[in-house]
Amino acid sequence: MKFLVMIYNDDTLLDALPPGQFDTMMNGCFKHADELRAEGHLLDSMQLEPPARTKTVRVRNNRTTVIDGPFTEAREYLGGFNLIEAADIDEAVRIAQTFPWAATGCIEVRPVRDIDAERKRVGA
Repeated sequence: MKFLVMIYNDDTLLDALPPGQFDTMMNGCFKHADELRAEGHLLDSMQLEPPARTKTVRVRNNRTTVIDGPFTEAREYLGGFNLIEAADIDEAVRIAQTFPWAATGCIEVRPVRDIDAERKRVGA
């Protein structure tokens, strides 16, 4: 089963890290990602640019609006994601707990819907 592991960052906590700690965490994260990939759990991972470089698009009543940044009041923002393979959500959560970013934000684990099955269901 596939799961999207979304990593949310809190800049207040990241900025409070001692000098060099962020780079140490990143280095460990890359090594851990290599291990997860070798075990067949990690399918893909990406980091996202900060919210200041984001555009949000909405279409309402055939009118498009584009605003700078995400439209959110939350301190935490989506900083990256991993697509993983796990037997069930419990295993996916166990994998997510091993990511260091849970200490400086939060990690959301969401099952990925089988798009091929959905495509077939709707006759596309």
